[in-house]
Amino acid sequence: MLKIGSHVSFKKDTQLIGSVNEALSYNANAFMIYTGAPQNTNRSDIDNNITLNSYELMKLNNIELSDIFVHAPYIINLANNKDLRMRSFTIDFLKQELSRCESLGINKLILHPGSHVGLGINSGLNNIVEALDEVLEDVNVFVCLESMSGKGTEIGSNFNELKYIIDNCKFNYKLRVCLDTCHLHDSGFDISKFDDILDEFDKLIGIDKLVCIHVNDSKNNINDKKDRHANIGFGNLGFSNIINIIYNKRLENVVKILETPYVLSTNNSYPPYKFEIEMIKNKVFDGNLLENVINYYEKEK
Repeated sequence: MLKIGSHVSFKKDTQLIGSVNEALSYNANAFMIYTGAPQNTNRSDIDNNITLNSYELMKLNNIELSDIFVHAPYIINLANNKDLRMRSFTIDFLKQELSRCESLGINKLILHPGSHVGLGINSGLNNIVEALDEVLEDVNVFVCLESMSGKGTEIGSNFNELKYIIDNCKFNYKLRVCLDTCHLHDSGFDISKFDDILDEFDKLIGIDKLVCIHVNDSKNNINDKKDRHANIGFGNLGFSNIINIIYNKRLENVVKILETPYVLSTNNSYPPYKFEIEMIKNKVFDGNLLENVINYYEKEK
């Protein structure tokens, strides 16, 4: 069965039940949340009653808790130790995020490995390993390292770097991987040869470590190292290549999560996920998708 969803909101008042309802409105059976704004540290307390009620709603609609992911905030950078006070704050904040995952009953957190900010790749990799050794010791949550586009001094744009982190972490049995199709393309992988990419991944890391695919098209050319997502079929990856990834037999049990851009109208922007998921399920490209999204939501007003 296809496990597919998107990033959905997690609001202070409705929390996880609001996230479930949003996912259901897109006809999704999986989803990803940030437990607060990804650009800052403001967080509201988890309401356990809302969480329990959300479990009931999920059960009624055949959404498995194991198919839900939390994404760590962008401001976490484990590769940088230039400012030791900031590093301590960052590690403590990641510990807090992992604790919030446990409170929600979600056991997978997706993490950008980090940027070495001029320290050098080796120092950056070792800083990540050292931080993960600290944060993973007392939690029962898998940290899923995300493959990156390679912009700036990002770490994780190739499988050898991800392998190094996994191989050297004391708690590597708590590490998993999330591949991002836009990031792979932008970092130089030829998406049209995805089975070759999976072969390389399996040889270096092991396909059993792969638990999530961020499904995004790209506004960039291959190896541009820019990380600008496009809607499905409206970028340089191409609809057929993306469909081949989503329905690859080796990835049947891997959750696919859309992070594609909201569609802009004259005065607003709207989520494309309901329409992209339908297009993916039908395996037929809809060239009018962007217009259909705008028309649908503006009629709803």
